[in-house]
Amino acid sequence: MVYDGIILGLIIGFFRGGVKHGLVQFSNIRLKAGWIFPFLLVFQFFMYYIQERSSTIAAASGYIFTAVYAVGLIFLWLNRHNKGFWMIMTGVFLNFLVMFVNGGRMPVSLEAASVLDPIYLKMLQSGDVVTKHFLLNSSTILPFLGDIIPLSSPYPRTQAISIGDVVMNVGIFLYILQVMVPVNPKLKSQSVSDS
Repeated sequence: MVYDGIILGLIIGFFRGGVKHGLVQFSNIRLKAGWIFPFLLVFQFFMYYIQERSSTIAAASGYIFTAVYAVGLIFLWLNRHNKGFWMIMTGVFLNFLVMFVNGGRMPVSLEAASVLDPIYLKMLQSGDVVTKHFLLNSSTILPFLGDIIPLSSPYPRTQAISIGDVVMNVGIFLYILQVMVPVNPKLKSQSVSDS
């Protein structure tokens, strides 16, 4: 879900700020410990791949995913002065919290999962799926923070998302937009003439 806020921010940013300005501004982004974010994304993809091939990694994956979120929160805290980062941090914390109290797994409601691939839904129901998700049930803690929001057509990507995902993506969108869209030229020229 993190990609949705990035992609939407880029599209609107290019539209409002212009492609050339947007690319220049985007390339000038400097974040403290900026290597952490792409590293965590790649690491999660690696985890999805390896846990299906190693029962040991699969058994520990809940703790590993929880640690990934914890490191992500540290990165966000270091960059909290940037616009949108408090929202991103809040969204990530909500996802971290529900995963932490549920053994490192994100609960997915049956209703939200019904929009997903039927094969994945069957795997969720049987408990055979090996990811950071599990089917929400009566013993789930903080179920309202799980993936309970279904997205399907006309939305371009079919998925189940959480409240934390929504908050996080709004923050990402706001951050990218303020980076890519130039200051109002009228206001800028007025401030120069006033000085």
